[in-house]
Amino acid sequence: MSQDYDVAIVGGGLVGASLALALASDVSMRVALVEAYPMNSAEGEPAYQPSYDARSTALAWGTRLIYEDLQLWDQLQQHVTPIRRIHVSDKGQFGATRLHSKDYRQEALGYVVENQWIGQCLLAKIADCSNIDLICPDTVNDIYATSTGAKLTLEKFGEMHASVVVLADGGRSGLREKLAIEVSERDYEQTAIIANLSVSRHHDWTAYERFTPSGPMALLPMGEMRQSDARMALVWTLPKEEADKVMQMSDDRFLEKIQQAFGYRLGKFTQTGSRSSYPLVLSLSKEQVRPALVVVGNAAHTLHPVAGQGYNLALRGVMRLASALIDAQREGKSLAGYDVLSRFLPEQDSDKSITVNFSDLLTHLFSTGNPYVSAFLGLGLAGLDLMPVVKGRLSEQAMGLAQARAVL
Repeated sequence: MSQDYDVAIVGGGLVGASLALALASDVSMRVALVEAYPMNSAEGEPAYQPSYDARSTALAWGTRLIYEDLQLWDQLQQHVTPIRRIHVSDKGQFGATRLHSKDYRQEALGYVVENQWIGQCLLAKIADCSNIDLICPDTVNDIYATSTGAKLTLEKFGEMHASVVVLADGGRSGLREKLAIEVSERDYEQTAIIANLSVSRHHDWTAYERFTPSGPMALLPMGEMRQSDARMALVWTLPKEEADKVMQMSDDRFLEKIQQAFGYRLGKFTQTGSRSSYPLVLSLSKEQVRPALVVVGNAAHTLHPVAGQGYNLALRGVMRLASALIDAQREGKSLAGYDVLSRFLPEQDSDKSITVNFSDLLTHLFSTGNPYVSAFLGLGLAGLDLMPVVKGRLSEQAMGLAQARAVL
């Protein structure tokens, strides 16, 4: 069985599905979305059932603007938790800084949403797009260059041809390795521990970034708009050996450990869900574009989670790519050409550089372990509230406003 497409997207996760939806806005664009794992059909799909242990993503305000442009936000906002305040502090130091959405005349600085719900909304929208073929579950075994694009060999589907292949199959992309696309990596020698927690005091829609001697701790508000639901999504970065010990702790000891590191701004931590962990590595693909091939999402870059910017950066990237491909299609140009595919790179590379450096700087500044540096940074956090220009730039980066407006 053989089929021709304009774009074949390998990886039907949040990034790949968002790209498919963006491309489908041009009805002349034929898109194949290939996913290795089973995905529920939007038809007859059961009602959304939130899970205590569900993984969540922080969406910047700029990401909301993108999803509004894709006509997805009206459905997505049914199950999001707004971040109206961000509180940044360094344990043991006097300083702290606070960002508030009202200071920027916005409803929220960002949102927290379960990945499952984003995926369900994307799939429902994709089901309405006649120019997207969802090929699932299936695996791409090989990709070969042709004179007009690329040929893909799939486990079940057989062969297909596409003018452009987009790799969106994650940070452990086997196809990226098979295509000999080199990756530069820097091991942070840290591990991220993820869990959902219940607290005795409602978060009041506040996200916390707490820098501790062991590593940064992020707590994101959950529970949508229900005052009765006081939950937080935890991302705690620790040295590997310490993280291994924390993962082995009982739930009660784990909660005590978090309490000691965070303090009592949220009252007591009363319950924890299941814990998971993963090693932290800054990974950057040395090539993002070849003729007939583009690498996006975690296959192109994985960031430290301290600033919560990885998914937002990836989404801006696929929106830039979709715009370049749609423009070329309307101009009657071959989508496979490097000149077409590289159109989105200058803005994306600039955005990536700023975002990676921002996340990297935060990680290094607050992980020195030097008490003099910590004291200096503590004073800096205290002084930041008195410096509206600098604080404004920090909030702009966190909200992704300028970057999203440039995309749209």
